[in-house]
Amino acid sequence: MIRVFAALLPSAAAREHLVHTLRPIHAATTNELRWTDPDNWHLTMAFYGEQPNDAAAVREHLAHAVAGRAALDVRLSGAGSFEQRTLWVGVGGQARGVRELMAECQLADVPFNHHRPHLTVARAGRRTREPWALADYVRALSVYRGPDFRADRLCLVQSHLGEGRGGGPRYEVIEEYPLF
Repeated sequence: MIRVFAALLPSAAAREHLVHTLRPIHAATTNELRWTDPDNWHLTMAFYGEQPNDAAAVREHLAHAVAGRAALDVRLSGAGSFEQRTLWVGVGGQARGVRELMAECQLADVPFNHHRPHLTVARAGRRTREPWALADYVRALSVYRGPDFRADRLCLVQSHLGEGRGGGPRYEVIEEYPLF
């Protein structure tokens, strides 16, 4: 069995811009937040969980989901939080197209809780005594607007839990589906 999800990957320039923007916040938070690895940043379109090693049903579904779909001009923009525990950056540009692609990528029998396109940048740490403080970071990032980039491929990504930096996940793109 493999653990997989579908995602759009931000460009290298978009990642670097966000890394630069987050540096002052990152430096000020010490152990308050657990920051996600920029090499793992992605916009999750659908999470499929454990699938057979060939993930044949998911692969077929994604091939149909992207058929005839155009590439999307997007940017990382704004911010928010889920349950005052997860800090994320949103999507601007052709965000409606991203939401439509998200809907197409869903499998009817696999629940998915986050229907808002986002890129998770941090989670409240176990030592955080004041998770409400995340609202300050959301406000600080609410005006964020990263560089435009073209999302021209949907990726099927395998998650290797515990194999990444600091014991986090390591993600591996196992198939790409072009958007024209």
